[in-house]
Amino acid sequence: MSELPPGCPEGLTDFLDRAGWRAAEIDTIPGDASFRRYFRVRDGDRKAMLMHAPPPHEDPQPFLDVAGWLTSHGLRAPGIFSSEAEAGWVLLEDFGDDRMRDWLDVNPGGETGAYAAAIDALVELRTMPPGPFSPYDLATYQRETALLTEWYAPAAGLDVDVAGYETAWFAVLGPLIERQQPGVTVLRDYHAENIMLLPGGQQGLIDFQDALVGHPAYDVVSLLQDARREVSPELERAMLDRYIAATDAGPDFEADYARLGAQRNAKIVGIFTRLYKRDGKPRYLEMIPRVWEAMERDLAHPALAPVAAWFDANIPRALREAGGGTIS
Repeated sequence: MSELPPGCPEGLTDFLDRAGWRAAEIDTIPGDASFRRYFRVRDGDRKAMLMHAPPPHEDPQPFLDVAGWLTSHGLRAPGIFSSEAEAGWVLLEDFGDDRMRDWLDVNPGGETGAYAAAIDALVELRTMPPGPFSPYDLATYQRETALLTEWYAPAAGLDVDVAGYETAWFAVLGPLIERQQPGVTVLRDYHAENIMLLPGGQQGLIDFQDALVGHPAYDVVSLLQDARREVSPELERAMLDRYIAATDAGPDFEADYARLGAQRNAKIVGIFTRLYKRDGKPRYLEMIPRVWEAMERDLAHPALAPVAAWFDANIPRALREAGGGTIS
């Protein structure tokens, strides 16, 4: 084994030895918003990704469970070479470097085709029975929307009506719960940074460990109202039309898309604020204005009237139009 990069977690070489990769060379890959760390592993002609998801902050077992389910249903999750979930180690297939977002930065003319393929994957996912995962229930939706009042509001210096916020979301989200039965597998973080473009036109899926069973509109929103990459309203409309045309979406689908768009965007504003305030990661602040912009479009839908009224009463429109204002 070559010299290890600085800061490698204890036990890394022992795990690779047990996995049969004793002589591998190891390179660190920049991390994401979690406690997980990734390493690229090479041993001759073999290559793999090493994920360290250390307890108690992380548990790789859900990733392994969802990967197995996706693979068994014909979707392209990474293959698993070896794992020791109790210690946080997973050695998995290396999907390469062509993330959809990075590829589009170099190949902007391929945007429509790439998004169409991503939408078609969600159409395919909708034809499958829901996986054996927990439900995306009203309590979970409410807990996520609360991140905005818990983290963003105080950081922006706002004294808001928390009880009224909860009541407004209950009124807005309640109607869609029955419509998401029996539900579909919701990957929850399905966007251009978590889709890998593979040889032969396949799209590889990553970062799906938080999958739940919920509403089919959720992942469509996640893809088309992407906090990390600009998706024009025109492309959003075209891809939403593509999904609706390919499925029996139902008359309430667009209203539920707006409901879940606002719900997800409120959650993201809270999460990105928390990443800055609690975890010292200021780079997420620059993404918040894009999230507010998408949320304003969602709030304009009549189905969001109670939540829109709360925002008008508690977060000045000028502040929202300025991307949420200054967070300190």
